[in-house]
Amino acid sequence: MTKTPAEIELMAEAGRLLASVFAHLDALPLAGMSTLEINDRVEALIVVKLGARPASKGQYGYGFVLNSSRNEVVCHGVPSRDEILADGDIVNLDITLEKHGYIADSSKTYLIGDVAPSAKRLVCTAYEALWKGIRAVRPGARLGDVGHAIERHAKRGGYSVVHEYCGHGIGREMHEDPQVLHFGKPGTGTRLREGMVFTIEPMLNQGRRTVRTEADGWTVVTADGKLSAQFEHTVAVTGKGVRVLTLRPSEKPPAA
Repeated sequence: MTKTPAEIELMAEAGRLLASVFAHLDALPLAGMSTLEINDRVEALIVVKLGARPASKGQYGYGFVLNSSRNEVVCHGVPSRDEILADGDIVNLDITLEKHGYIADSSKTYLIGDVAPSAKRLVCTAYEALWKGIRAVRPGARLGDVGHAIERHAKRGGYSVVHEYCGHGIGREMHEDPQVLHFGKPGTGTRLREGMVFTIEPMLNQGRRTVRTEADGWTVVTADGKLSAQFEHTVAVTGKGVRVLTLRPSEKPPAA
């Protein structure tokens, strides 16, 4: 489950390129665009400009380069030319990128236009929960510490944490050990050590944590139809703490 320093530098390069994809999306007027148009723009950027591979396309038979999870969609939303982002929506864009044989994975929930305060608070809390988990990462800590930090912050905000989907080790393969749960008890689970690389990607729901998968076999939605939000970074355990490999240049983490 550990990577060499040289491997981590290659993963950091993939992470830097993926961060640039999100920087590009940050500058786009997403309102009025279809999720398929966003998908196609991202594919062209990754392949043509960055000379990289969109790692999600073709994995498990999936035909697109990203997941677009809008409003009540928790994860694995499928891009469509008929799904047009509108004022008031929230949408998570989950993107992977492979460069030099190593994969980076990240996601961000975007606010489209004038979003209701309740939706903004959900998205803000999801981002804060991600960073609570990231800040729990250090050599000698346990994965239960990470999950506990995330779940505690979510519950304090009045939200539930989805249990069915989790973070994961990553490297030459998209999904490696360990599994990174977004709930748990302090002092339990795998002990973290320098060189481990994994994703942290909590999904927070306004209502119950219960989810269901739609008929397409991909799209996961909240069972009660309420909103869900998610953020994700790929991180590496360092000798003293944690390095966020997919950190975006303009990103400003919340205060501790």
